[in-house]
Amino acid sequence: MKGTCCFILLITITSLGLLSSFVNSQTDSCSLNLNLNAVVPFNTSSLHCLAAWDAEGFILRYEQSSSNVWSFVLSAPGDTNSYIAIGFSSNGKMVGSSAVVGWSSNGTGVVKQYYLGGTSPRLVEPDKGNLELLPNSSSIIAQSSRLYLTFQLETNLPLSRLIYSVGPDGIFPAAPNYILTQHRNKVSTSVNYNTGRTVLQTPYKTLKRSHGILNMLGWGILLIIGTIIARHLKQWDPVWFYLHAVIQSLGFGVGLAGVICGFILNDKLDADVSAHKGLGISILVLGCLQVMALLARPDKESKIRKYWNWYHHTLGRILIIFVVANIFYGIHLGESGKGWAAGYAAVVTIMFVVALLLELKMWCRK
Repeated sequence: MKGTCCFILLITITSLGLLSSFVNSQTDSCSLNLNLNAVVPFNTSSLHCLAAWDAEGFILRYEQSSSNVWSFVLSAPGDTNSYIAIGFSSNGKMVGSSAVVGWSSNGTGVVKQYYLGGTSPRLVEPDKGNLELLPNSSSIIAQSSRLYLTFQLETNLPLSRLIYSVGPDGIFPAAPNYILTQHRNKVSTSVNYNTGRTVLQTPYKTLKRSHGILNMLGWGILLIIGTIIARHLKQWDPVWFYLHAVIQSLGFGVGLAGVICGFILNDKLDADVSAHKGLGISILVLGCLQVMALLARPDKESKIRKYWNWYHHTLGRILIIFVVANIFYGIHLGESGKGWAAGYAAVVTIMFVVALLLELKMWCRK
């Protein structure tokens, strides 16, 4: 019995050791020595290392191999089942930058340079760009559950604004056009090649935040509160009307400022947010129609007053649906995190519960 226990203990210790080795093989870090000299035509054992993108597990190694040659190795998890890319930009934007993209599909590795001439796939051109890649230096290597994208640039100093991206799962560029499908995630960074320090870039952060807060407050909160007042506080006539008009006008003004911030932001970022922009324009048009309807409001005794009420109420409900949907969509596009979405969801839920209780009270009174 004692011998059996010792044997089991020995097997367990051995298994844990093998498991530890397996887990370590799944990871890569700057504390580990990388040696791809057997498969890469340049020395990879003494490269500078930095954690490039923690969210996706990207690690960048680089070195100035000679006065005008720089060596790079980008490491990423091999289970992403997608392309990985590193772009060099003069201003931190994707448009106008050149990128080295690599992927491994069915055991075949492919590396290509792309020029990002625009946001649509047809403007992302393969085998073009401003990077002087040394011949036979580019490769994509799958090793120890990691992907290693290697290449050398002929330049005195590479651009310091680097953009990393990872493609959609299971979708790779294919011959003959090698169209690059839009990334599922990206990040813009700035790196100091001397110190190895990298900083995540969030361009126009204040403008983004202003755009979101103004639209959320104006369209997404004040307009809903004004609608609730008009629906459930008519017993306090004419106070409800003036309160409704003031709150809706304030909401329209604040929301208009948010829309203007959005147009400025879209112009600066050149972002492909056509659906978000289209909804925003629709909301602005509906808001303007509501303001015009207020100015053309007929008297209570007028025969067309009921048709005006139908028009005003229907457009108002459609406007609120568009607003709430576009705010959540904007939070998603802005990658603002779950906190903003949860916060606005809580506010909308409170307003909905209040409106529901007032609606029940009104029906009970009838």
